Amino acid sequence: MAYLNNISRLGRLLYPSLFWNMPRNTNTIYLSFDDGPHPAITPWVLKVLNDYQAKATFFCVGENILKFPEVFQQLISEGHSFGNHTHNHVKGWKTSTSNYLENIIKAEAVISKYSENTNDQKLFRPPYGKIKPSQVKRLQQLNYKIVMWDALSADFDPNISAENCFKNVIENTKAGSIVVFHDSEKAVEKLKLVLPKVLEYYSKKGFEFKGL
Repeated sequence: MAYLNNISRLGRLLYPSLFWNMPRNTNTIYLSFDDGPHPAITPWVLKVLNDYQAKATFFCVGENILKFPEVFQQLISEGHSFGNHTHNHVKGWKTSTSNYLENIIKAEAVISKYSENTNDQKLFRPPYGKIKPSQVKRLQQLNYKIVMWDALSADFDPNISAENCFKNVIENTKAGSIVVFHDSEKAVEKLKLVLPKVLEYYSKKGFEFKGL
């Protein structure tokens, strides 16, 4: 699907200050998982990551942390990094900047409660990858590092097969890539087929997987 390949190219032009990939000079891939935590899917992801000694970054929805704090604390205790994905998975393009910031700050309060997060710089990923310039400006003023991607699996899309989901990753991932999966119910069927294959494929090529 064309948008999968083009969204980060266009986004880099519109928002060059966001993080679309990490440095390309080491054989490292940065897997990320959006929309969790989920009581069954997230623990499954953690087990598969552990099987490959892989670390990742989980962009969590505040209300899901409130529902499943023990799962959120599990991913932290296992050495993974985490970020803010708003409190209610709100779409930036359809939300005023003040309401958007309020929603993010609400999620941050939950994150801090269950993580003891005292980092000066916080990670944020906009749901749907949609964010206004005014929202970017305010978040950067609050010292958020806004993380996008250069490889989108599209595991959430009911119109693509697991095979094409795998291809989306393989055809767009290289050293320093930030890859997006989802630990959510709408993605789980493809996620369970594709994530182990991705980990196996790049492990055999000598890559390692780190959190942001």
